[in-house]
Amino acid sequence: MLLVRNIRLPLSCTERQAVQEALRILHLPAAAVRESGIAKISVDARHRKPVLVYTVAITLNDEGAEPAYAGAAPCVAVSKPVRLILPKGEKTLKTRPVVCGLGPAGLFCALLLARQGLRPLVLERGPALEERVKAVKHFSATGELNPNANIQFGEGGAGTFSDGKLTTRIGDELCGFVTETFLQHGAPAEIAIRQKPHVGTDLLRQVIASIRREIEQLGGEVRFDTALTGLTVKNGRLAGIETTEGTLPCEVLVLAVGHSARDTFAMLQKSGLNLTCKPFSVGFRAEHLQTAIEESLYHEAAGHPALPHGEYQLSQQVGGRCVYTFCMCPGGQVVASANEEGGVVTNGMSYHARDGKNANAAVVVSVDGRDFDQDPARAIAFQRRLEQAAYRAGGGGYAAPAENVPSFLAGQGRLTIGRVQPTYDRGVTPYDLGSLLPEELAATMRTGLSAFERKIAGYTAPDAILTGLETRTSSPVRLPRGEDFQALDLPGLYPCGEGAGYAGGIMSAAVDGLRVARAILGRYKAGD
Repeated sequence: MLLVRNIRLPLSCTERQAVQEALRILHLPAAAVRESGIAKISVDARHRKPVLVYTVAITLNDEGAEPAYAGAAPCVAVSKPVRLILPKGEKTLKTRPVVCGLGPAGLFCALLLARQGLRPLVLERGPALEERVKAVKHFSATGELNPNANIQFGEGGAGTFSDGKLTTRIGDELCGFVTETFLQHGAPAEIAIRQKPHVGTDLLRQVIASIRREIEQLGGEVRFDTALTGLTVKNGRLAGIETTEGTLPCEVLVLAVGHSARDTFAMLQKSGLNLTCKPFSVGFRAEHLQTAIEESLYHEAAGHPALPHGEYQLSQQVGGRCVYTFCMCPGGQVVASANEEGGVVTNGMSYHARDGKNANAAVVVSVDGRDFDQDPARAIAFQRRLEQAAYRAGGGGYAAPAENVPSFLAGQGRLTIGRVQPTYDRGVTPYDLGSLLPEELAATMRTGLSAFERKIAGYTAPDAILTGLETRTSSPVRLPRGEDFQALDLPGLYPCGEGAGYAGGIMSAAVDGLRVARAILGRYKAGD
């Protein structure tokens, strides 16, 4: 297959015209082409006149002739399909592998194990999606929290109630496997070509449930409402696990519990495993009108039907810390994401259509082990204190403290609702958000936000709103593992995904799940 990159066309042009331009660059007649289409599409809006940038994929009738066209222009290259090559282990497990957690990491780990005949047992502390959605809606409407069925816990993990973003900075052939699997299970076809692919919370739920059903059809088993509570060790190796539903023999345990399983982290430390601190971030959710963001990004072309919903990613180094935006949700809403009583946690989500009036994004500042004397327990306690302070500031009932951006910059604690209507589902209360953070972090956030105004006009507009607190950007801890993906302190235990400190986001977590599965498959084979 030939890839013709960097075909830059006006917004008025069609995909067919992009293919025609690729054929012109290659000096190819249409009769020589067996198949053609768009491999990738993005927007370049840097010079106030947005253009579409295409990569076109072309397969010739004579595939053997394709290498001769590589280098016909600087933008032309030959691409060969990447095959997922799996190692073949020689040992047979006495017990089937157990995967703890059914977020993206656990889901894709279990899927690959199931496809290779290892029939994994998956434990998920929360319920299946249908019941989980009911629990989330109930909490949103009443403020009655189920600690095991919420936006953090349940089938699909925290990513299920987000934007379903598949954007990642990792360069790994396994990303293609994840995308292809999503497509096989009903994700929209556009995720294969968009520069910033997203599924949307509404469609992602269906995809996740479909993948889980494939695992079950292949002989895997999923036990919902079952939490991991302990480990059994014999002769220095994992020999069994304790759960809320009883004990199980276990030689291989994939620990993919997500970034909010604080009780599990405590259990691991009590069991003698060494957790380390890792960087994470804290801050707020920023809301602006979606149309205002697009006007700043696309200028006079804002609203053109060929343009995707405008999204941004901003960062500013301030001293030894970074203030940045994270998990930007065009046309979305801010959601109540607590999983512990008496704590307010914010997050963002949007549906596939992204047709809400507001854009929202986390605006956060980095912290790391140096802030906590390299003590993971202190890092977790710091998160919890912030969340409890936000709960009190909101006045109870999981309402959240909020204020306008200029008010935060001035330390005034004022909230005037204008064009931007706050979308946080449990309601907001005016409050001085800076007073909820350590003074140095609040000052750093103010410097970073002021810099963002120079990058996106109107970012500190009078009606822009900050809602707090955002504390779960990633896991505050890491469970160290070796090159064989097993925990350094306990053979047979495979730390995996975001909760174990090895991923951040749906795609990277899913890829890490596949890496761990591949490591297991390199040691073990399916039994008879």
